[in-house]
Amino acid sequence: MAVKLRLMRMGKTKQPTYRVVAADGRSPRDGRFLEILGTYQPRHDPSTINIDNAKAVKWLKQGAQPTETVAKLLKISGAWGEYKSEDGTSAARSDQASAGE
Repeated sequence: MAVKLRLMRMGKTKQPTYRVVAADGRSPRDGRFLEILGTYQPRHDPSTINIDNAKAVKWLKQGAQPTETVAKLLKISGAWGEYKSEDGTSAARSDQASAGE
């Protein structure tokens, strides 16, 4: 089962809020999910991001693949940095290595 970290749309018409969830990649966008990791409210000024970093890092360690949007949210919340630092590679080192090639 391929697990994805993705957004699940909630809220009223034209007033979206999103849940960040871990879900099977084959399930529909607003369908079944395995665990709720947090919320994202883009209509607030500034937008609000509440992500449980421990849960997100746990899923990333197990091989879950984040979507592009969720990857950006994880970087903002700091979960991506925690995952990379626990992985044994620094995010800065990997950026420098790819720039040098």
